Amino acid sequence: MSLHDDAVLVLKGYENHYEGQEELRQIYLAHLDAHPDGMWKACEDGHITASALVIDPERERVLLTLHKKLRMWLQMGGHCEPDDTALAGAALREATEESGIAGLALLPGGPVRLDRHLTPCAWHLDVQYAALAPADAVEAISDESLDLRWFPYDRVAGVADESVVRLLEATRARL
Repeated sequence: MSLHDDAVLVLKGYENHYEGQEELRQIYLAHLDAHPDGMWKACEDGHITASALVIDPERERVLLTLHKKLRMWLQMGGHCEPDDTALAGAALREATEESGIAGLALLPGGPVRLDRHLTPCAWHLDVQYAALAPADAVEAISDESLDLRWFPYDRVAGVADESVVRLLEATRARL
């Protein structure tokens, strides 16, 4: 199965009753239907991306990265790569690479949210997961980051934009 096919299956099975999520799901599916290359950065009309909010529920905190290009505190994530075979795998790969944490595990139940946003390269149709950090997690800053920091749940709204706040709320609701 191709990554494109996996993304279609994930999106067809995605159910979320938060406002706007069904509309986004339909936009993502229409995009993939119209763009066989819709998974890749080269697709100038936009592309599917995969991200994961790294969360430590025991300590009630999340790990955010200060993105080097966007200069914003965000969850880990980014473009799919040719070796990716599943959307969930791409999200886990991105979270592991950008956090430096070994042993992350995606929260069961598939994607937590969808978020569509314009970036310097194109529209990102982001499929957002949550990744549980192991108890002994030690983070390490990647080349894509200016900083990497744990934030208590109640401080996220003060540093990150609404999309990250909504992702945290949805993740906490799923926990």
